[in-house]
Amino acid sequence: MADTDTRIQPRKKGLTRRQRRRLSRGAQYVVFVAAVLAFAFSADWGRLKNQFAQLPIAEQMFPDIITLALKNTVLYTLSGFVVGLVLGIVVALMRLSSVGPYRWLAGIYIEIFRGLPALLIFIFVGVGVPLAFPDVQYPGGTYGKVAVALGLVSAAYMAETIRAGIQAVPKGQMEAARSLGFSPARAMISIVIPQAFRIILPPLTNELVLLFKDSSLVLFLGVTLEERELSKFGNDLASTTANSTPILVAGLCYLLVTIPLGFVVRRMESKAQEAIR
Repeated sequence: MADTDTRIQPRKKGLTRRQRRRLSRGAQYVVFVAAVLAFAFSADWGRLKNQFAQLPIAEQMFPDIITLALKNTVLYTLSGFVVGLVLGIVVALMRLSSVGPYRWLAGIYIEIFRGLPALLIFIFVGVGVPLAFPDVQYPGGTYGKVAVALGLVSAAYMAETIRAGIQAVPKGQMEAARSLGFSPARAMISIVIPQAFRIILPPLTNELVLLFKDSSLVLFLGVTLEERELSKFGNDLASTTANSTPILVAGLCYLLVTIPLGFVVRRMESKAQEAIR
């Protein structure tokens, strides 16, 4: 009889999977809100405002921070991106070449320039090359130096991206072009590479965002007042005013460019995924 009673007693049920997910999500929200409140109540907002949010100092930066610093930053970034893109295409094609020395040189370049910090590349371009070749002059002065330095930094990454994009194009495209009488070079330039760029456009745009931030290393090349970019401009004014407000304003100017570019990258990635589906 006792055995019968224990059998008919209802078993205690644990939490369902959905309930456990809700409980976990609720706990995460609680931790997040607690962390935000702890930061809000423990921070000394008065000292932060005095050091980073002085409106009179911020007003002194305009319009030069836009018409000079931001303009130079954009020019440095675009010039470096163009150099890196051209060099990246060349290195990617060398990487895919059937000629062994070309593949080896491309592989060595990619490994070296992906492994070195960008700062060392800037020092090499700004100091090492003029010492080794005194008669060599960069076209455009500082703008040329920055274009070469940023181009060398980005080309190693772009080369691998472009190579992956070329290999993602179906081989039938090349075979069809060859059957129509295209030479291998013409088929690659006219048929394969344009299709590859449709595939790699999002990561290339992301590389543009990274280059925009790497342009802050220009200050190590020694620039004039008219050649300053955002970081140098903000740092100089911060030293003059003994206040960090210019650095914060310069950072906000970076965000004015990087946030829209990031949105563009996400839109292109979502469209690419929709096209695949």
